[in-house]
Amino acid sequence: MLHRLEFHAMGCKMLAIVDREQRPASLERVPSWFEEWENSLSRFRLDSELSQLNLHAGQPVRVSQILWDVLQASAEAENITGGLVNPLILNALINAGYDQSFDHLQEDRLLTFSETVAVVPYLGDVFTDPATQTICVPEGSQLDFGGVAKGWAAHQAMERLKIDGPALVNAGGDIAISGFNADGDFWPIGIEDPFHPETNFEILYLEQGGIATSGRDYRHWVHNGQSQHHIIDPSTGRPAETDLLTATVIAPTVMQAEAIAKAVMISGSEAGLSWLDSNEALAGLLILENGQRIDSRNLSKYY
Repeated sequence: MLHRLEFHAMGCKMLAIVDREQRPASLERVPSWFEEWENSLSRFRLDSELSQLNLHAGQPVRVSQILWDVLQASAEAENITGGLVNPLILNALINAGYDQSFDHLQEDRLLTFSETVAVVPYLGDVFTDPATQTICVPEGSQLDFGGVAKGWAAHQAMERLKIDGPALVNAGGDIAISGFNADGDFWPIGIEDPFHPETNFEILYLEQGGIATSGRDYRHWVHNGQSQHHIIDPSTGRPAETDLLTATVIAPTVMQAEAIAKAVMISGSEAGLSWLDSNEALAGLLILENGQRIDSRNLSKYY
């Protein structure tokens, strides 16, 4: 029996599912886990550990295991995407007008856009000392873990829940799956239609691992007649110029799926598809702004 819990955290709708006969007590604890992680990782909470770390840029700061682990996950994301995913993009996001939680942005604020190009340093410029678990953010820079934090949190919650039975955690589109459900079947995953919200563009079937969708269909606004969005290209410090509206990626872990989906968005359909097709462990569904659908060569395994 599927036991579900829906709640709101990290600015997104969340869903946790455990498949077993009796509803596990652990399911009720999931929101408190996300609250703890958000208290550490949110850039929108001025008293969060991340905000305090950014406030003390240029100085070494001892951090919690949570923040340390997410920084390591961010470093892996930067490595596997060739630098296209980089948490040192906060100044660029603020320049683009994304200076507070999207839920709280008003229409007049969305029209604000700085013409200043924000230089995005390499994550390697962040000094870390494993012996003391301290981090020093380069002076003038700020970290934003964004989707990396959501993917990491989804994975952590799934790992805790799977002790009680097959589990799935969906953190705002970043989905972690522990393995076959209790009947030995695949999990059906609906891919939302960016043109018709609340309806599915496709349904894919996964045994385990991660699936994530990155897109500019929701967090976007208009400046000087041009659509702007939150997916920053670190090479320009600007919202990425891409022909893709959304990119859904299946990977061995949700952290990898989230990072690669964002990198594919930045790369565009041609380079993104080539990347997906070159790796047997990956599959993807790309949707262009004109509604055209592009499947990677491995996607048919998930129909």
